[in-house]
Amino acid sequence: MKFYDREKELEILQNNWRQTEERGCLTVLIGRRRIGKTTLLRESTEHGHQPLLYLYVSKDNERVLTGKFQEAAEQALGLQIFGRMETFAQFFEQLMRYGQQHHFTLVFDEFQNFIKVNPSIPSHIQDIWDRYHEQSQVNMVACGSIYNMMHKIFDNEDEPLYGRQDCRMNMLPFRISVLKQILHDHNPKYTSEDLLCLYALTGGVAKYVAWLMNAKATTKAKMLRWVTQSGSPYLSEGTELIMSEFGKDYANYLSILQLIAGGLTTQSEIDGAIGKNTGAYLDNLDVEYSYIHRRQPMFSKQGGRNSRWQLDDCFLRFWFRFILRNQALVEMERNDLLLEIVERNYEQYTGLVLEQYFRQKWMEEERVTLVGNYWDRKGLNEIDMIALNDIDKTAVVAEVKRQRRKLNPTELAKKVITLNKELAQYNVRQIGLSMEDM
Repeated sequence: MKFYDREKELEILQNNWRQTEERGCLTVLIGRRRIGKTTLLRESTEHGHQPLLYLYVSKDNERVLTGKFQEAAEQALGLQIFGRMETFAQFFEQLMRYGQQHHFTLVFDEFQNFIKVNPSIPSHIQDIWDRYHEQSQVNMVACGSIYNMMHKIFDNEDEPLYGRQDCRMNMLPFRISVLKQILHDHNPKYTSEDLLCLYALTGGVAKYVAWLMNAKATTKAKMLRWVTQSGSPYLSEGTELIMSEFGKDYANYLSILQLIAGGLTTQSEIDGAIGKNTGAYLDNLDVEYSYIHRRQPMFSKQGGRNSRWQLDDCFLRFWFRFILRNQALVEMERNDLLLEIVERNYEQYTGLVLEQYFRQKWMEEERVTLVGNYWDRKGLNEIDMIALNDIDKTAVVAEVKRQRRKLNPTELAKKVITLNKELAQYNVRQIGLSMEDM
């Protein structure tokens, strides 16, 4: 699949490159695994004809890793360092000295792994960077996929690299308009069902989209068949993602995420299923890892009890709902039965996905200041989408259904009446949204 979108990110990276003609620049690039960080960096350096030293930080012994880096520097930059270096600090200082006479981009991919290699490496980087970067032309990018570790390294006041970043970029999935463009390029006659399936399976994560497009899985039927077939990387991706993020404590997090994906969205429900208080785990998943978020009904007070936990990542939600739950079928290689289960439950499952799709679409394409949904304490009065524009004082209240014939304007109007006080200052428009409006 060719390179798509990322114009804003490319512009920022090109500006940083130009700035490093005068002094070193440190960019921190964070994004979930498979989001396309490495592809973006390679596109940026190739577009700008920048000399690039790309170094993947594997969890090796420090001496072994430094040796790999030394070889890569010689191949990419022609930097010859005579003698085998024992520590990363020795190697990094040589790079910074080289950067005093040479302009190049230095990428450390999976930067957070330095902590595993040697916890003192960030301190060495801080010391050497502080001594050399003002006189260097090194365009350094620290790229990481594990949120909590990257935030700890660069945002914790007690850490040595706190305050050293010149630029921070958080890489997000493709916007809906980009997903439409990609699908159109690979299947000009795509349907709304095809688009919804692509969104439900990938959430716009670049690598997952590329997997499907490269496999020519461009229709709903082909996509579902491909992700469930024997040998599909989709089947093991979730386990690899969770284990790399949570390490030895992954079992508890795995169980909680599976429960949320399965529809248990309040802490009391999750505590009951797990058999213990999960408050600390939920907070970690939200604040430290950004896997889940606490959702409040529109117009409710922040921190109120009427909240729900939500797993926003479409890929993970699908993987927990169908792949992990039916792992026995995967092990037995009964992929035909796995596909049958997915297809049988698909329409019901994608009903909520469609609501998320329209909320995201409204945020990206309409003139709004806040988008959310609403539910009362009893869970009886629910509104699928409320989009507010506090500048123009307008509001859109929407019901979302897969099929237009199932929309009920009268029922929606009754629900809106219960919010007359909250919506009094807005010019309210009530609409129905279905797959025809995607």
